[in-house]
Order: sequence, then C-alpha cells, then structure tokens
Amino acid sequence: MATLGLGLFFGGVITGIPVVTGVAEGVHHQKEQNKEAANETRMVKFYMDVYCQAKSSRAGEVDGGIIVVHKDAIWVCRKNEEGFPVSPDPSKPPPHPFTGFYIMYPDEERNPRERGLVTTLNTDPPMLNWVYVDKATHALRFGNRSQSIAHVVGPWDWTDDEKGVTLEGWEGFVAVEVSDEESAAADGLRWQLYYDRWDDKLADGKLVGGRRVLPCSLERRMLPEELRKAEEEAAERKMQVNSRGNLKTKLDLRDAPKKK
Repeated sequence: MATLGLGLFFGGVITGIPVVTGVAEGVHHQKEQNKEAANETRMVKFYMDVYCQAKSSRAGEVDGGIIVVHKDAIWVCRKNEEGFPVSPDPSKPPPHPFTGFYIMYPDEERNPRERGLVTTLNTDPPMLNWVYVDKATHALRFGNRSQSIAHVVGPWDWTDDEKGVTLEGWEGFVAVEVSDEESAAADGLRWQLYYDRWDDKLADGKLVGGRRVLPCSLERRMLPEELRKAEEEAAERKMQVNSRGNLKTKLDLRDAPKKK
C-alpha cells in the first residue's frame, strides 16, 4: 500500500495546489482550499466509535466498538475502557485505530469538488491515506490518490450535531461478518465496514455473498488535546519542511512524484 507523509496541515496552511484550467477556476479552487483550511474543527483529528442497534443476537459484537485500519481494509474492533482497540488475537498487537480528519479531495474533474476523509495508518512513521468506498464491492478501504480516485471518495461530513459521520449526506454504514478464513487472515477481526449506498442492505446481502449485514452508525471522538499536540510535535520533528517567507510549504495528499 503506497503511503504519503503526514505533513499536511499542522502549520495551518495548505499549499501545493495543482494548476487548473482557467484563472477563475483556479481562484475558486484556492478559495475552497483556504476555506477548508480555516475550518479548524473539520481538521481536528478524531477516532470513530461504532454503535449498532440492529435486532440481532450478534449486534453486541459491533455495538461499542471502534473503527480500525488493518490489512487494506477497515474494520470494527472491540475497545478497552480507555477507548483504544483490543487485539482479537492476544499474540498480535492491536490494530491501528482510524485517526483522521476531513480535507478537500484533490480532483479537479469532480464538480462540485468533494470533501474527503483521511486517516493515519500507523504512528511511527506517521502516514496518511484516503478513506474511500470501492464502487464494485461497497467495502470501505484506504489508499493513495491513484488507488482511490476511481471510487467513492466523498463528500464526507458530519451530522448537524457534528458527531455522526456521514457520506453522501447520510449515515449509511453497515458491518459485514467475514468468513473464518478471512477473519484469520485479518488477525481475528470479524466485522468489516461497508457502505450501504442504495439503502438495501447491500442488495439484501447479495453483494457480500449472503453474509450477515448489520446497520451501524459512526461517531467522532476527538483525540485528547495533549495527544494531538504530542503527535503534531512529533510529526513536525520528523518532517523536513521548506520555508518560503513566513509560510511553511506542506505536502498535500497526492501521489508522490515518480523518480525519473
């Protein structure tokens, strides 16, 4: 999985905006980026907790969990009293919790442009990927721009109370139970996160081979301020940042340029 550096917004400035056709479009693009960068609440990093009120004897395996990123997919995982993931396999470390924020997706072909969602993949080194929905399977995945651009990348947002996570304007998420073999390959994780785009329980389960599908909702839980500051300071120390006047040049979430 290709990854990208975490240096994006810690200095409060987003640069590296690509050239677009036409001065007017370019100005509009820049205004959108500046507006998004100024909206600090959207760029505060958060975890995602899971709630499931489905009428199923298995709902308890999903309700009260936390979203994690693990082995190219996005999963529901149990969490401990401190709110962090608990490894389903005691011999393996806990999977990495979704830890991300909202930012405009860099694709000028989308009109209107869409707000994307990114997550860290690990803590050391701190790397970011886009969260997207695979158009064919409706599974939530993470990847770089090349891997995500052909799929559903947004618009991501929140509910009116700024707690619930939404995609395309609603909370259409479901947890899908995977097979024993898939669970073993995922170090014991059992419930994979999907997007029920057409509100039909993934075509009544046909999209996932008749597996169990449980509707769920995702809620933002902000990282404690001291943890956010510590992560930002650590990321700044590890980054090599070029300075231009009083502005710091940051990396936006695009594919790294290929070496010639």
